[in-house]
Amino acid sequence: MISDGMAEVLRSLRPGSGGDPAAAGARALGVPGVAVSVFPRSADGTGGVRAPEPLWCFPDLSLRFEELQFTLGEGPGPDAVRAGIPVLEPDLRLVAPDRWPVFLAAAQQLGVHGVCCFPLALGGAKIGLLTLLCDGDGPLSEIQLQDTYALTAALIASLLGDRGPRNGRSSVNGGPVGSDGAAGHDGDGLWPPEGLRRAVVHQATGMISVQLGTSLAQALVRLRAYAYSSGRPLGDVAEDVVARRLRFEGAMDDDGNGPHSPDGGEG
Repeated sequence: MISDGMAEVLRSLRPGSGGDPAAAGARALGVPGVAVSVFPRSADGTGGVRAPEPLWCFPDLSLRFEELQFTLGEGPGPDAVRAGIPVLEPDLRLVAPDRWPVFLAAAQQLGVHGVCCFPLALGGAKIGLLTLLCDGDGPLSEIQLQDTYALTAALIASLLGDRGPRNGRSSVNGGPVGSDGAAGHDGDGLWPPEGLRRAVVHQATGMISVQLGTSLAQALVRLRAYAYSSGRPLGDVAEDVVARRLRFEGAMDDDGNGPHSPDGGEG
């Protein structure tokens, strides 16, 4: 049995409703924040999965938390996606320090006290991720869990009925997430706009792989390490690489200075 508040949230997922399940979901669940990220299909039609794209985030802290996990590549979200099962850590103070050694300190600094992540998947298909920010005062109640599982099922059904990417509505606090700043709502689309914000990370990873003569996986590790050490979002650093404002050189391991800009300055 779900709550009346969640029943209203589920109605907002119907085509043409124009609802924002992040803001409404946070209110219904009684949690500080909610984020929904999706995994768009690859543009080449091979069925591959791109980097997760934030679809709805409320409040802004949820978006910043999503960016943190994406930059670090560790945390409850990535673990939930890899394992295909929920990862519930409503009080991050109780998590063993060696589980997410970098993430825990960064999340605390961001002001996040607890996180519960629920993968949106059907069979072997990865569709997205539902993230709840918690207040750190204890586990989710039974009604909160029932409401959350009802929301995950509804999101899976809605997203599977609208596989993208195509023009869709992405919002943070009622505003657009899309890189072009436009809502672009077509009435029933749930996916982000065509200009995916994180596709540039894949481009930059390929370029760094060539520059360093290393694997794509190692190139992504280097990109993430530089973004975190410089205190910048991963997407911003990736844009600099793609625009050739920043270049990773093999010598960076020797001098410890990191990547360099083409004009001779350090990145």
